[in-house]
Amino acid sequence: MNTLATALLSALPLMAGWAVHVWWLRARLHTARRDPLTGLRTRDGFTCRATALLKDPRAVVVLADVDRFKQINDTHGHAAGDALLKATADRLAHHVGASGVVGRLGGDEFAAVVIDDHGTAGDLLAVLHGVLARPVDGQDPAVHTTVSLGWVRAVDFPGDDLSGLLRRADEAMYAAKQARAGLRRAGLGRLFATVTGRRSGRTGARTAAPVVGVAA
Repeated sequence: MNTLATALLSALPLMAGWAVHVWWLRARLHTARRDPLTGLRTRDGFTCRATALLKDPRAVVVLADVDRFKQINDTHGHAAGDALLKATADRLAHHVGASGVVGRLGGDEFAAVVIDDHGTAGDLLAVLHGVLARPVDGQDPAVHTTVSLGWVRAVDFPGDDLSGLLRRADEAMYAAKQARAGLRRAGLGRLFATVTGRRSGRTGARTAAPVVGVAA
């Protein structure tokens, strides 16, 4: 056996070990970027994919917040609350599709980036709002609630990065929640003032009134 063949054979165990190590690292990274309850991407995983999608001029950023979630937990128990979050995540992921991304930012707050192929994001989200209000399969029919949605077209604010667009979507979502409108689009008027682009109790501070509007 020549020297090259001998060297290759001796290196095989090392190469195999390294391949296993790389696979293990990738598996750990994948797990770290997935929410264990819903299977959605966590904030870091969502941010990575969403930032790439924002290069597409058709991108729409959506923020979703479950209404009266604490009441569901207090009345029906945490298992029912978890089932509601899982159902919300599954429905969001189904409507966003493979071309977009959905993430759980924490608690009962979700974010998504949708690629709006036909300029009908408002109609899609109006349908989604109705779907999200349905009772949870396999649970007491009382285990359901609405989900407030705020959204913004990235092209309307070309100077904003993902963080800025999420702030605008958050402001619109809060306006929808306050008005019990279900759905609001950022960029069509002025409504509720927030603190640093985030409503009271959230990280950040801005005193100017946010720009939000009705779905369209």
